[in-house]
Amino acid sequence: MNLQLLPIGKLDGGLLMDLAPALADTFGIPCEIISSSLDPQFAFHHERQQYHSSEVLARIQTVRTSQSWRVLGVAAVDLYIPILTFVFGEAQVGGPCAVVSLHRLRQEFYGLPPDAKLLRQRLLKEAVHEIGHTVNLTHCDDYRCAMAPSHAVEWIDLKESWLCAACHGRIFEKAIP
Repeated sequence: MNLQLLPIGKLDGGLLMDLAPALADTFGIPCEIISSSLDPQFAFHHERQQYHSSEVLARIQTVRTSQSWRVLGVAAVDLYIPILTFVFGEAQVGGPCAVVSLHRLRQEFYGLPPDAKLLRQRLLKEAVHEIGHTVNLTHCDDYRCAMAPSHAVEWIDLKESWLCAACHGRIFEKAIP
């Protein structure tokens, strides 16, 4: 069983190459990058100029194989759900799939110069967060825990890429094969 990363749209391959070993270390399970990518155009909504993350998430499920422990889609496009202006990611709580978006994790989105290191840190934090939801973790009150909620990029910057002791205990007592 592997944690699999699915590129969605056009991505810098180096981001996934850095993300895979970090996630493997965090969850103690091999992580591989799926060689094919998913074109997100089917989920684009003209009225919002964004991509509906729930539609992307449903499509991710179709790439699962018997070797998939979890599949994390990594997208460069701006994601939303109807009740929110945007989302950094979405997960099937207790399910096998999740998606994260780089779009609002990039400094350029906020009119600032690119920062590759900060982008990688933010991506890892949000990836751990969404995968955590797939193993039934809820939002954590410890603002440093990767499972802390993130309603703005500044909140992502406050937290760490690791799980607090309580979340770590919950995930590893029942969820990892």
